[in-house]
Amino acid sequence: MELVIESSNINDYLQEIPPIIVYNTPAIQDRIKGIQERASSKEKQAKLAFEITRDEIHHSFDTKDPIVTINAEDVINNKEGICFAKAHLLAALLRGLGIPAGFCYQRVLRNGKDIESGHALHGLNALYLEEYGWFRVDPRGNKPGIDSQFSIKEEKLAYPIRKELGEIDYPNVFTKPLDSVVKAMLESATSQELFFKRPEQI
Repeated sequence: MELVIESSNINDYLQEIPPIIVYNTPAIQDRIKGIQERASSKEKQAKLAFEITRDEIHHSFDTKDPIVTINAEDVINNKEGICFAKAHLLAALLRGLGIPAGFCYQRVLRNGKDIESGHALHGLNALYLEEYGWFRVDPRGNKPGIDSQFSIKEEKLAYPIRKELGEIDYPNVFTKPLDSVVKAMLESATSQELFFKRPEQI
């Protein structure tokens, strides 16, 4: 897929977006320093940031935890969040490492199985490495049937898009999270409520 980059100014993909994408906080800085100590190149740092977000942060729809985390600091402190929250964390880690990162979305079946469940947005990220350009990664978190990997040349995302079921793979790489996504998160008292309040499309 040819990605559609919202801004030609790469700095727009490096900035903090208070209060959601903030990397000058104790917990985020601690993880950034840990990544820098373990990996020297930007590519290795990006892969490590991705794996931390994918593997150490539980997906709230999998765990049934009612907490709704939104900003990167809360996500890492609680080790919990849905796809949008995990994408917020990964963007904060990457931007804090000096790696441009944006926000991407897909329209998928709400429950992943039945068209009667309707559709909802799923959030993931794109990042930029000078050697390769822009590419997407999905920190959703793996489980049986889902195997998302840090893969530069060939995307290995969480969900294969089934156009025949009305699913859409949006090519946009946004500089900030969608307002509709943040609004749904803020207005949901629990992750179970957010499951149904997620926007259906960008």
